[in-house]
Amino acid sequence: MEFAEWLTEVFVKNSESQCRMFCCTLWAIWGKSKAESYKSTSKWKKPPDQFVKINFDAAYDGKSKQSAAGIVARDNEGKVLLSCSMIYKHVASPFAAEALASRKAIKTGKEMKWRKIIIEGDSLSIIKKCRSNIPDKSKMCAYIIDIHKLQSSFQECRFEHVPRAVNSLAHMIAKATLRDKRILYLVEVVPEYAEDQSGRDRGGNQIE
Repeated sequence: MEFAEWLTEVFVKNSESQCRMFCCTLWAIWGKSKAESYKSTSKWKKPPDQFVKINFDAAYDGKSKQSAAGIVARDNEGKVLLSCSMIYKHVASPFAAEALASRKAIKTGKEMKWRKIIIEGDSLSIIKKCRSNIPDKSKMCAYIIDIHKLQSSFQECRFEHVPRAVNSLAHMIAKATLRDKRILYLVEVVPEYAEDQSGRDRGGNQIE
């Protein structure tokens, strides 16, 4: 029996109050399922074996036309390998800021001589451009071209989009860097203000 047929039969055979209760129960089950689905996809995930995952995000100030990039690199155990940031001037838009942050992420991977990397960010438009083989004609084309050229430096390089909740660590670093106007470069640790979030990300993976 198809779901629609079954549902119709339920409504026909039961009273109005029973149908209301039935609908409320279905709604509760659906809501719980959606909540669990969101929760499972809103946690940072460890990369596969031999991969380094590099999360990036940008913070942008439209008045000063400045942006900051926040970068966090972690291994397949969730251990922080590197956290760093950069400040850029004369940035035209938030999209350009995200493109610069993405380029910073892949340049970091090359500088560290990692062979297999996953670049992860919450800007869907930038991730799509990084994945695309079609020549970019937007104002960010120079940054995207650089990113495509840098891809050849790796045995494997993937770009993945995630929700903002999964990208919290890179986001925190970008915002703090733009606010304090102070760049950072830390090996195997994150800044003190981001330690709790780093622990939550790694702890979430250990629970699974």
